[in-house]
Amino acid sequence: MKTKPAIVKPAIVKPAIGSHPADRAGESIEALRKAAVTCRACPLWKNATQTVFGEGPAHAPIMLVGEQPGDQEDLAGHPFVGPAGGLLTRALAAVDVPREQVYVTNAVKHFKFELRGKRRLHKKPVDAEIAACHDWLRREIELIGPNLLVALGATAARSILGRATPIMVNRGKLHQYAPGISLLITVHPSFLLRVPEQDKDNEYRRFVTDLELAKPFLRAT
Repeated sequence: MKTKPAIVKPAIVKPAIGSHPADRAGESIEALRKAAVTCRACPLWKNATQTVFGEGPAHAPIMLVGEQPGDQEDLAGHPFVGPAGGLLTRALAAVDVPREQVYVTNAVKHFKFELRGKRRLHKKPVDAEIAACHDWLRREIELIGPNLLVALGATAARSILGRATPIMVNRGKLHQYAPGISLLITVHPSFLLRVPEQDKDNEYRRFVTDLELAKPFLRAT
């Protein structure tokens, strides 16, 4: 008797054509990136330095989705360039998936933070902010057309699936997202930076083991 998967394929309901700026941006990732710069759907743009959009090959077979840009990403204008990004790049290399061959983006395109003295400390986006940014991610998925989506952490999974999704019970296995698109859920690499020192090596190895499932999708192209 087969066991049921921990999650099921989401119902993908497209909005009416032209109902969102992302749908009016054109049929290229570059056009979508330019359109996202003017997004004012939630208040996060007011304090962020800039919109941080996804980067990578226009038709990458693998698309990784994180939470939001951090402090360094906000300043640089590129996703995953801080400590978590360095860890992600190293883990991808460990499974022979060069970062330059995948598309990397975030569920939320502006940095949400709170000031602590002169430091800007990461603050988790709320559901309304995730929802406000969802159509940009939806169009990225449609235009990139990946064979595999990788949800890095709870916010990414929430945006992709449209509901809260437990990470630990769903990680490390392939799910069906849509016809022709698989979904892999795992932790965000920033999680590995926060775990106790004695657990870092084990958690990193587990993260690498999760990402091993992405390798065949790269080789299939």
